[in-house]
Amino acid sequence: MRPGEQPRLPGKLAACKAGTTDPGPNGGSIVLGKLSRLLVACGAALLAAGATTAAQAQTKLRCQSSFPPSSMSYENSRLFAERVKALSGGRLEMEMMPSGALVPAFEVMDATHRKVIDCAHSAVAYWVGRNRAATLFGPAPGGPFGMDTLDYLGWLSEGGGQALYQEFYRDVLRRNVVPIPLSSVSPQSLGWFKNPVRSWEDLRGRKCRQTGITAEVFSRSGMATVNMPGAEIVPAAERGVIDCAEWVGPAEDMQIGFHTVWKNFYVTSVHEPATVLEFLVNGDVWNGLAREHQEILRSAALEATVRSILIMNFRNAGAVAELREKHGVNVQRTPDDILRKTLESWDQVAKEEEARNPFFRKVHASLRDFASKVVPTRRYTHPEYKLSADHYWPEAK
Repeated sequence: MRPGEQPRLPGKLAACKAGTTDPGPNGGSIVLGKLSRLLVACGAALLAAGATTAAQAQTKLRCQSSFPPSSMSYENSRLFAERVKALSGGRLEMEMMPSGALVPAFEVMDATHRKVIDCAHSAVAYWVGRNRAATLFGPAPGGPFGMDTLDYLGWLSEGGGQALYQEFYRDVLRRNVVPIPLSSVSPQSLGWFKNPVRSWEDLRGRKCRQTGITAEVFSRSGMATVNMPGAEIVPAAERGVIDCAEWVGPAEDMQIGFHTVWKNFYVTSVHEPATVLEFLVNGDVWNGLAREHQEILRSAALEATVRSILIMNFRNAGAVAELREKHGVNVQRTPDDILRKTLESWDQVAKEEEARNPFFRKVHASLRDFASKVVPTRRYTHPEYKLSADHYWPEAK
């Protein structure tokens, strides 16, 4: 448009403008009547044009979570949706439905691939049965290689992990989805038990809910592992189908209701010290989004993930106190023997998988290379958390 030039109005809106400036050949009284009718018509045209423009500008995505509505994981996915809407000025919205709303919890990836839903919030651990390399994108025992959540996210963004993550879905699982890390659920607790445990050997014969590769890790102790969605764990415990289970940690587990069926809770573990969940978007839907909206999804997911860490850290403090004081739960550290044997068992599982799975070997090598630089350096440059904690908050003897 040249300086001083008036914008051209389309169709009926252009006619509206012309009608309001031309009195016609018959004078003012006729013009007033025409003007009244014309204003009504113009108002309707403006409303219709505005509604059409708004509809064209707004994108709505229909998503489903793998997690029950009572969980903090689902709560975090709702926070993510709220931030997407706010950052986009309402031009990008997501309907985030809880587990089972449209498809079962373990079927959201395939539903996203087939475009039954546009997107999903789930856990890569649920796809370990399709390819065990899935466990390397978050829920790996030991981190892996001593990494925590910060290290794992660093590998994704700075160590080439995100490209491998996309390759896993595109070339290995052959699913038309785009993965974005969303929601930290680590470090995870060993779990809840009907009866106390004192050693690795003491896990033998326990029928316990485990998921992903950790089911195999703990099965090497003689544990009988069972996989099931989070919403089914407490009902299964109430019926006596299982006598132990792991989920996330103090606050999340209490919110689900574990304390109502079991009273022995072991909070420390190394089976999932760096687990981050995932947001999956159908590939065609992703490519159809404006670049601005793609960047909003990435930024909102990172923000929600950081918030999940902050929220869980704070709520865990209150949950541990409430579990002990109000619900009579025996909250305790896991025996060191179990922690060491968990790592040893995982190392053996990983070694066996490297020998038969080229993609697992490729990703595992990338993680090892990144961890070899970051983990020893952080151990050297970061003071031990326990040192200051014990100085200000010494544990009761």
